[in-house]
Amino acid sequence: MLQHVGLVAVGGAIGATLRYLLGVWFSTDSFPYSTLSVNLIGSFLLGVLTVAASHNFVSTNVALLLGTGILGAFTTMSTFSVETIQMFDQGHTVSAFLYVGLTMLFCPLLALLGWVFGESYWP
Repeated sequence: MLQHVGLVAVGGAIGATLRYLLGVWFSTDSFPYSTLSVNLIGSFLLGVLTVAASHNFVSTNVALLLGTGILGAFTTMSTFSVETIQMFDQGHTVSAFLYVGLTMLFCPLLALLGWVFGESYWP
């Protein structure tokens, strides 16, 4: 159990750092591109990882490090939620609805594409 917690903690530190760096590199006041990007990328990668884990291509430890740790800290529902509320609060209603629509449509779609990719790679 302690080993699993350590793997998640190390992965979480890596994922949070990657998310922070993407936020710095793609920072903009007009639209939360960095949060949308990390959630899209993370959805695809978690779809692939889920299939890899279900086919025993990766161990439980690797799944915890990559999925729960890195991707769990890399992606962010809470930041998405706060950014959406901020856009509404600042009167950017169209942008807020666009952000919600893009996130709710493309994150599951990319998770599915990752899943399909994984299934084709590990039949």
